[in-house]
Amino acid sequence: MDESYFVGWGTLMLINAVLAQGKNRSGLNWFLLSLLLGPVATFFLALSEKK
Repeated sequence: MDESYFVGWGTLMLINAVLAQGKNRSGLNWFLLSLLLGPVATFFLALSEKK
């Protein structure tokens, strides 16, 4: 596989972790969830309300 694919996916994971922490959610959990779901996790996180 292309290295840029892994770099992009890793960057998305970090973005999701920071976004989750900004919404008072577990950054680690969302980081790991993003490993599996990627952009789908970002979509759900963006729609979620702040705790």
